[in-house]
Amino acid sequence: MCLLIVMFRVVPDAPVIVAANRDERLDRPAIPITVLRDTAPRILGGRDLLAGGTWLAVNERGVVAGLTNQPSANGRDPTKRTRGELPLACAGHDTAAEAVTALSVGIDPRSYNPCWMLVGDREALFSVGLSGGTKPEVEQLPPGLHVLENAPLRAASAKTAFVTELVTRALAAQPDRSVAASVAALHDVLRDHRPAVPEPRTDAAGRTWPASLTAACVHADGYGTRSSMIVTVPSVGLPTVLTADGWPCETPMRDATGLWTTGAVAEPAT
Repeated sequence: MCLLIVMFRVVPDAPVIVAANRDERLDRPAIPITVLRDTAPRILGGRDLLAGGTWLAVNERGVVAGLTNQPSANGRDPTKRTRGELPLACAGHDTAAEAVTALSVGIDPRSYNPCWMLVGDREALFSVGLSGGTKPEVEQLPPGLHVLENAPLRAASAKTAFVTELVTRALAAQPDRSVAASVAALHDVLRDHRPAVPEPRTDAAGRTWPASLTAACVHADGYGTRSSMIVTVPSVGLPTVLTADGWPCETPMRDATGLWTTGAVAEPAT
């Protein structure tokens, strides 16, 4: 399971702030942050070394695209194209509106393993569902806080409700609502490993899921939060990118903003 938190036009001077945890098998090879494309627009994001693609991408013009997977009883279908292509494709556009328009006319959801996406920039934020049918389901979202896990946006979810509450409380504790304070509040949420439900749960297919999967920061047997990222799109200028290669409750964030120009990732502050 993965987690995407987007604050759209909530914080002055930062139209978009995205905080994300990537949950995956611990033995699946990946690079937490790299240059995914070096030609205009330059794109940064993580790279999945098994299937290719990425789970979260941001370009130099402020377009951010992330996805969460739809769980399947039979697991990922290897005959279909990797959904990791989709955030990278979206970040190849100048605006979020252009990106979702291109998806709507050029993507057949049946060609991909199902997923949900959030795609945004300074001007607009969209929810995109690829979970059936012949066309992606696109909805433009209003300003506010939006939380997406491995379920449709606004679906009944203990994890979504719990994380939304955590973010709301963390922001309330930062009355100045500055960019730095908001990023710090989101970082605290990404590091929280308290489960939303106290006991394991059984789904409609009879599978039992440990309670730890409902936490923001997941610790499970052979599985968990592999990396974290916080992307801040300012009103003007290049996005700021912070990333942790490992459990965010244990791993310091590093500043990867240097990848826009120098190809360098700063060491965490001590």
